[in-house]
Amino acid sequence: MTSPSWKLHRGDALTVLHTLPTGSADAVITDPPYCSGGLTSAQRTSQSTRGKYVSTDAQHQLADFDGDTRDQRGYFAWMSLVLGQCYRISRTSAPLLLFTDWRQLPVNSDALQSAGWTWRGIVPWHKPIARPSKGGFKRACEYALWATKGPVDAARNPVYLPGLYSASQPRGSKRFHITQKPDELMRELVKICVPDGTILDPFAGSGSTGVAALTEGRSFVGVELSERYAETARERLTLAAYA
Repeated sequence: MTSPSWKLHRGDALTVLHTLPTGSADAVITDPPYCSGGLTSAQRTSQSTRGKYVSTDAQHQLADFDGDTRDQRGYFAWMSLVLGQCYRISRTSAPLLLFTDWRQLPVNSDALQSAGWTWRGIVPWHKPIARPSKGGFKRACEYALWATKGPVDAARNPVYLPGLYSASQPRGSKRFHITQKPDELMRELVKICVPDGTILDPFAGSGSTGVAALTEGRSFVGVELSERYAETARERLTLAAYA
């Protein structure tokens, strides 16, 4: 049994993915820019990412990130290309987990199938701390679309994972990214990857997927566009590798 390793590329996802070897990843787990948060083009493009996804009373000043202003046609074309490269890089039977909000769930399900992935289902993530919605229902869930490259190979990874998770986003000094996912959630999700396998994340952010992968004995290859967040991810991954 070898110790898990990690590598983080700083650059555009599509550009970097073209350089990665075919059949080198055992799973893809990623949280792309949602290009959401507004029902019209003006709303979607006039707000910063912080304005879209962070409540006004948030106690942090985390950096914005690029790539979050595509309309639906642009997003579908772009995501299809990204997921197509992820498909090439993945081994047969590799799973894909793709985070999305409710607005982008339909287009993401289309994009992953256009890229060749077999859609298997939706894994809801319940957020106990969520913004209230006057006159309606609290938007207390985001989702991970589950897909595979071909058939599910349960013999290689005979796990029984729940279809619903509940966890709050990190707060205070444990919050490193505007849209950061909970560490306890990510540690559960990475178990969909075969033991000792390698997880690919083309939108690494502050490195939460990679930290969870290393903690659970998986290797990690990530790509991050933002230099600031890439540096944060490197720091977190280094600490996780030596924990």
